[in-house]
Order: sequence, then structure tokens, then C-alpha cells
Amino acid sequence: MRSSNPVFSRRGFSRDNGYAGFNSALLAGDPSVAGNPYAQSPSGQNAYANPYAANPYATDPNGPQAPARAGAMTMDDVVSRTALTLGTVAVGATLAWVLLPVSSTSYGLAIGSALVAFVLAMVQSFKRTPTPALILGYAFFEGIFLGVLSEMYNSQWSGAPFQAVLGTMAVSAASLLAYKQRWIRVTARYARIGMTIAMAFLMVMVVNLLLVAFGVAGDGGLRDFGPLGALVGVLAILIGCFFLTLDFKQIEDGIAYGAPRQESWLAAFGLTMSLVWIYLEMLRLVAIFTGND
Repeated sequence: MRSSNPVFSRRGFSRDNGYAGFNSALLAGDPSVAGNPYAQSPSGQNAYANPYAANPYATDPNGPQAPARAGAMTMDDVVSRTALTLGTVAVGATLAWVLLPVSSTSYGLAIGSALVAFVLAMVQSFKRTPTPALILGYAFFEGIFLGVLSEMYNSQWSGAPFQAVLGTMAVSAASLLAYKQRWIRVTARYARIGMTIAMAFLMVMVVNLLLVAFGVAGDGGLRDFGPLGALVGVLAILIGCFFLTLDFKQIEDGIAYGAPRQESWLAAFGLTMSLVWIYLEMLRLVAIFTGND
């Protein structure tokens, strides 16, 4: 699957017939192993070292149906792992909020935690299989960073973190609704265009950061707290919603095609990164609008 986050890559997506999902052979009712990345190859070896056997099943007009067998990923697996990962983020954020008062020292710890979280996330992204310890470690250190940052915003814009949490929940629910109702169809073209926009956005933000650091662009450049900054923030949130739709597609296809249960950790990992992205942008957007009241 193409990554649902700009710096991470997860397996599974093909581009057959323009469909952004698993190989369309099974969508046409062909149970060949070419359509199922979790099935065995003719030589008996899976491309992803998956120990589970092939799942030859036909599909109906409603889409691929999940095979009923032990060891396959289920929605309950995804929900429980995601709850655990997000809960770890919440624990880290709460501890940071309570134990680290706003100061230069806490800012340093926040930056250090963010770097540790980034390294752990990168290590996981290059591994072929999910490692729960890495994912939960990422979640904890990311939580520390979010806790310090949220406390800083709250000290200047009272209630901003709470509003950002509500906003994150709202846009996430809207993204899920749009995906489930098929108002958004995750096709290969959709994924290509979205990832192109996301990568371009990141490159522009890096350039903007360098310009600000060297004093070429003042007051944050494109990330200031004025109308331009608000517009950029809205675009960033929309990109976060795009990441979420790719996560939803990964989960839906993983369940339908009998992904091993451990893949639910990758689903939780992707969802957590997408939600953190949206929360950070929502926090900044709330601060902009609160400051302009």
C-alpha cells in the first residue's frame, strides 16, 4: 500500500485498472494468488513471508468479503490496537502536561521527545513486520511532545487544546463518513494526486522553515498567525484527512484479503500518525482564530 503518511511507506496497494487497493484480479472474482498479497505463491512462498495459506474466495457486488479463519486481522483487532496506541499518546501527553511546566527546559524535552518519536517511527517504517514496542514507544514520546506543546498553547490561548481535540474528532468522523458513504473513492488516481500534493506541501514547508530560520521570511512566513497561516492550516488539515482515507482503505482491504493479525498494529500506527498530524494543525488553527477574536 502506498503510504498514508508522507514519510512512511506501507505495502499492499496496486494500481491495476486504476483501482487503489489490492490487485483487481480478486475484484473481478478471480481467486488467483496474484490478487492477494497475503496468499501463497505457486512456489508456496509468500512475497511478504506470510505463513498463512491462500484464501480463494469470490467477491460479490458489495466488494471483497473477509475470509473466516483464525489468525486473520479483524476490525476488533484494529480498534483495540488503535485504542492502545492512542491511549499511550494520551498517557505521555498527560504526564508531560502535569510534570513539565512551561519553560525552556520543557521545550528542550519536547524537541528531544519529538526526535526520539521520529526515529522510532522511521525504524518501524523500514521493518517488514510491525513491532508493537516500537509503535508504542513512538506513541509515548509523541505524547510527551504533544503534552508540552498543548500546555504552551493553552497558556497563551486558554482552551485551545480542548477545542483542537474536538476539531480533530469532528474532521476524523467526517472523513470516515465520507469514506463509508463512498463520497470519497480511494482510487489509484486519487492516491497519486493526493500524495503529490502532500509531498509538495512538505517540501514547501521545509523551504519556508529554512527561510524563517535564516531571517529571510519574518513572522513564520507561510506559517504565520494571520490569514495566510490560516489558509495553509486548512490545507494541511485536508491533507491529514486524505491520509485518513488511505488508512481506512488499508484497513478495509487488509480485513477483506485476510491480512495476518499483526498487520492491525500497522493500521493503528498509520491512524495514530494521521490523527497527530490533524491535531497539530487543528491546534494551530484554533490559536489563529482565537487570537484574531
